[in-house]
Amino acid sequence: MPLSQDRVPAAQDLHIHTTFSTGDGAIVPQQTVGLVASIGHARVVGISDHIEYVYGEAFPAYRDEVRAHGLRLGTEVTDYRMLDDALALDVDYYVFHCEHRAECYRGAEALLSTGKPVIIAHPLVLGTDLERVPPQCLIEINNRYVWRNDWRSRLGPYVSRFRFVLGSDAHQPHWLNQSIARHVADELGIEETLLFA
Repeated sequence: MPLSQDRVPAAQDLHIHTTFSTGDGAIVPQQTVGLVASIGHARVVGISDHIEYVYGEAFPAYRDEVRAHGLRLGTEVTDYRMLDDALALDVDYYVFHCEHRAECYRGAEALLSTGKPVIIAHPLVLGTDLERVPPQCLIEINNRYVWRNDWRSRLGPYVSRFRFVLGSDAHQPHWLNQSIARHVADELGIEETLLFA
């Protein structure tokens, strides 16, 4: 059942995990693709389960389930050593952990070479040097981690360099919102980039 008329959905949420992320301890059994699709918390919804759980033989079932619900298909690349696996997947976009390592900055460039959107997740937590991130990447502000850091001083200088997206990084149904991310974006004067409007 979609949101009631008095609640305004987010424009998009592309950073959502489901029970396909089988080894992630934060996932609850109720966090299925079907449940996420039924909530209607955003106009555009994308599922981006962790690549280590959805690549190879697991990918067809993941792809088919996400597509069957009319959602965007992504994956969260949490380890630069899985770049070849990520590049082999037919997804709409990538959510990428760009740690402060040369291999990760090169990894962002490799993912960009596909022509698909590359969203840099958790830059404040992972110590990402935004000076080294290709400006074609999008920077994510999400509810899960942004509040733990001095986002004003660490993201503020990059508002004109990058495009930004907002995300929930939901692992559980009650995480399907972007309240904190929206607050941070408003405070920084960021207008969210809509990828699949």
